[in-house]
Amino acid sequence: MSASTADKYSLIEGGIVKKLFFVAAPLIMTQVLQMAYNLTDMFWLGRLSSYAVAASGTVGLFLWLAMAFLIFGRMGAEIGVSQSLGKGDRDKALAYAQNALIVGAIMGVALAVVFISAQGLLIGFFQIQEENVARYAQDYLAIVSLSLPMAFVASAIMGIFNGVGNSRTSLVIGGVGFLLNMILTPILIFFADLGIIGAAAATVIAHSAAMTLALVLLMRYKNRPFEAFKIKISPDRDILRQIFKWVTPISVESFLFTFLTMLASVLIISFGAGAMAASRVSTQIESLTWLIAGGFASALTAFTGQNFGAGKWGRISRGFKVSSLIMACWGLTVGFILFFGGRFLIGLFIPDSPEIVEIGVEYLRILALAQIPSCLEGVAAGVFRGQGKTVPPSISSATSNTLRVVLAFFFVHFTDLGLTGIWIALTIGAGARGVWIYIWYVFYSRKVPKADGAAFSNTPK
Repeated sequence: MSASTADKYSLIEGGIVKKLFFVAAPLIMTQVLQMAYNLTDMFWLGRLSSYAVAASGTVGLFLWLAMAFLIFGRMGAEIGVSQSLGKGDRDKALAYAQNALIVGAIMGVALAVVFISAQGLLIGFFQIQEENVARYAQDYLAIVSLSLPMAFVASAIMGIFNGVGNSRTSLVIGGVGFLLNMILTPILIFFADLGIIGAAAATVIAHSAAMTLALVLLMRYKNRPFEAFKIKISPDRDILRQIFKWVTPISVESFLFTFLTMLASVLIISFGAGAMAASRVSTQIESLTWLIAGGFASALTAFTGQNFGAGKWGRISRGFKVSSLIMACWGLTVGFILFFGGRFLIGLFIPDSPEIVEIGVEYLRILALAQIPSCLEGVAAGVFRGQGKTVPPSISSATSNTLRVVLAFFFVHFTDLGLTGIWIALTIGAGARGVWIYIWYVFYSRKVPKADGAAFSNTPK
């Protein structure tokens, strides 16, 4: 990357709001495309059958589980590259990029092998009552797992671009994959008459295209992060050790979140495939909050990482405050949509099952109460991670998610609330998670230096 290009993507100078949106807007658009694909996928599967929606929702939990491993490459690159560039050490930034790519490739292949070889055991965990749902889920998992190596590599490369501050290129990579997926899904499901297998095949093709494009842009694009990028086969142990030190708490957080969600899903699916389908659709609609918050959090990680490396403490503080205001307004907006527009939204995806729509409407109205805390969680977690402090968000997430499963079990087995009790428990957990991590960062920020360039030797966890 030339000096002029580096200045263009630098986040340590210039207006904070402008720079945040410079990075955040493409990341948010990437997340919107992901949400659009998920909703489109359910739209077409919903016209296939509610069993297909329930099956894809079950497999979706394992794809969420894969995120616990995918983030090693992506977050390792985002934190390592951004902090190194903030310090002016381009060689170290390149080393982090190369090693993050190695980690992503190895983990993607390994997880694909596990999912494919243990598909029956994994789906059997849910003790699905409907035989059709279990069969669809196994077929879907076996094929969609083939996309994991490509998804992991593409994600690591997107993390490299994000760390530099060039999230627009990440948008192009993700956008090509998501749009191709959206186009191919109905074609393969209906016109090729492949059913749910067609949806899985579309995902494999789309991720393969995204990975190919990502590699080309990383090595040939005029605004590539590094002038000469060579794919390394042998990793640097010190770099790997630091990546794992940063990302392991985030990975454990993600793994526990998904595993605990699986436990909650076992409770949900005990009420039938209809309850699982309603939960799947409602969760994707709620992604209006957590996907957008996640995109903004990634932008804050890059912004904070570069300014942390440069010792710009004032910019970090102002970025946190501005982001809090923006995301609180977004959480309020989504909460309003979920509470008043849930019936219309769910009816779009499950048009012929009024009883399932009613289940989803109740869930969305309860979830609406947790949207502002969920958005603020992304702000606090992004600023923490940009400083390399990945433990606090992980502790907050793990304990709050454990709370929601415990509450769900209690409400189902010791009260007459039934499904409503599960929705209440999930909402309490989400709200508690956001409130806790946000307050934690507010107290943490009082201990950081106030003057730019000051060393932070007594860094609290």
